[in-house]
Amino acid sequence: MKDEGKKMQEQDKNKDQEQHGDYGGHNKQEDHDKHENHGEHDHGDMVEDFKRRFFISLVLTLPILALSPMIQGFLGVEWRFSGDMYILFGLSSVVFFYGGWPFITGAKDELKDRSPGMMMLIALAITIAYGYSSLVVFGWEGKQLFWELATLVDIMLLGHWIEMKSVMGASNALEELVRLMPNEAHRLDEEGNAQDVPLSELKSGDRVLVKPGEKIPVDGIIVEGKSAVDESMLTGESVPVEKKEDDEVIGGSVNKEGSLTVQVEKTGEDSYLSQVITMVREAQETKSKTQDLTNRAAKWLFYLALSAGIITLVVWLTLGYEFDMALERMVTVMVITCPHALGLASPLVVAVSTTLSAKQGLLIRNRANFEGARNLQAVVFDKTGTLTKGEFGVTDIVPSEGYGEDELLKIAASLEQNSEHPIARGIVNEAKERELDLYKTEDFKALTGKGIEGKVDGVEVKVVSIGFIENKDISFDKDHFDRMSEDGKTVVFVLEDGGLVGMIGLADMVRETAKEAIETLKEMGVKSIMLTGDNQKVADWVAKQLGIDEVYAEVLPDDKADQIKKIKEDKGWKVAMTGDGVNDAPALATADLGIAIGAGTDVAMETADVVLVKSNPNDVVALMDLSRKTYRKMVQNLWWASGYNIIAIPLAAGVLAPWGIVLSPAVGAILMSMSTVIVAINAKMLKA
Repeated sequence: MKDEGKKMQEQDKNKDQEQHGDYGGHNKQEDHDKHENHGEHDHGDMVEDFKRRFFISLVLTLPILALSPMIQGFLGVEWRFSGDMYILFGLSSVVFFYGGWPFITGAKDELKDRSPGMMMLIALAITIAYGYSSLVVFGWEGKQLFWELATLVDIMLLGHWIEMKSVMGASNALEELVRLMPNEAHRLDEEGNAQDVPLSELKSGDRVLVKPGEKIPVDGIIVEGKSAVDESMLTGESVPVEKKEDDEVIGGSVNKEGSLTVQVEKTGEDSYLSQVITMVREAQETKSKTQDLTNRAAKWLFYLALSAGIITLVVWLTLGYEFDMALERMVTVMVITCPHALGLASPLVVAVSTTLSAKQGLLIRNRANFEGARNLQAVVFDKTGTLTKGEFGVTDIVPSEGYGEDELLKIAASLEQNSEHPIARGIVNEAKERELDLYKTEDFKALTGKGIEGKVDGVEVKVVSIGFIENKDISFDKDHFDRMSEDGKTVVFVLEDGGLVGMIGLADMVRETAKEAIETLKEMGVKSIMLTGDNQKVADWVAKQLGIDEVYAEVLPDDKADQIKKIKEDKGWKVAMTGDGVNDAPALATADLGIAIGAGTDVAMETADVVLVKSNPNDVVALMDLSRKTYRKMVQNLWWASGYNIIAIPLAAGVLAPWGIVLSPAVGAILMSMSTVIVAINAKMLKA
């Protein structure tokens, strides 16, 4: 992270390119991510490698099957010719060394870690099949199993290719964070002239000009000007914050109204955004690696294959049989213990589950954490944009005597239609919903930090804050105002020719789907918690609307991840975090399951394990339900994939040999094929 701040600042200076997605510095950041976190291109190359190995091995398998005496026996044909076994040996050698190489190298890694799993099991089976069959080709008594080797390699390559493709999508969170910063700043010289310079040239003490609508380029202090600054993407505060001289501003936030002169305080790695980048990286790197269910099954099958093979060899030799006969029994047992279906058991369910989830608007980015959603005990929700719409809506209309609700709203909306402020949009939208015809407005102007004014239908109208009302000593219904304020609502006052027309209360509107989601989670016994950077009054009002019992408000952005850790450690719960802002990114990465609302920022989505495309909190419930069904289907498939061993291994070992019943590799192959078909059908039966 040493030079991350500088890299952030050295992005392409061409704004037009950035707006069209062709931003500079992409390769540099990508290379950095690859070096640090085995980036997406490494992962993509691995997927392509498995795909290539699968198709080449599959093509070679066709002549291997045609040349195998056992397969010819199945088909009732005789295609033998001089030297055919040497051709068979050559083709099989290519499949073994080329197609089987990922499993052999993977087995070495598992052996080094002393944790045998799927790779060890596959490597054991194909190595024994290849070694034994090669001996048979060059004179050993027995039946070669090259066809078994080739089909096993094919199916295992296919399984790994499907699995890796379905979970591909390494996190681009750091790159998305970098995009939040502007490329240049308007640096002021001693005479006050502005010059556009790259962010990398700014240093502490410099002064920069930030025009209305622009992103603030650095962390600093306002030395001149007043404005409303939108920090929602960074802090979670739903309402633009009024800023004046000596107030601090954060790089990446948006200046909504007046021009500001900002003195640079922090740049590069010291800036707030760089610190968020650090937290996201640390949380991602420390996230636990959930061991795959299939690997656990493979581990036990590995020990079973090894034990069963050795016991079979020893028993047959003890009973006085020839070594050739005993070895053939041992090889049959060890090869048959590695079921083809095991390689497809999980990947097929994953593929079906991923398709189903996509149709429901659930994009799974981290399969292991998604599978863990079945065990969640608490869901932590960010407020703004997740439980609420992230936009103001009218909650109260309090007209003065002589005015009606619609008349008050019509006057206010007529003036507010000229403003771009979120409060203005909330009032105008309410008027539209009530289908009110608005008055003509003239002489509109903003009263910085106080409100707006203008002529509405020829009458002087103002929509102002409580500060303006108190300064002018205008009387109003204080009890009603206090009740709205206690609920954390924003209250504006409407004046006509200096007289009070009434008050309008607004709040960040609660999503109806959020209510349904909270109720369903309660029925499931899952705790719902709100975590927000917004003030306590607003958070309590939203929690009351939704029925959330536990609320953490006024949580600083860099404390959100710590709060998630605290919930996990103090209560011992498996916790999901649902959010949509940059400030949620570290918390999303820290939680057992990070869920991003799709309408949120790219940063939140890239950091999350699952993205809810429809921005519907109800989908959190659907996600947990699908996770449970997916896991149940995986367990079923693993039983189908390896369960036939209960019958096949004893028979292959020759338990019924005294009665003339010995399982041949051919019969073992039929049983194996049946289990593969059953696994495929069972996976397809997964329903959302």
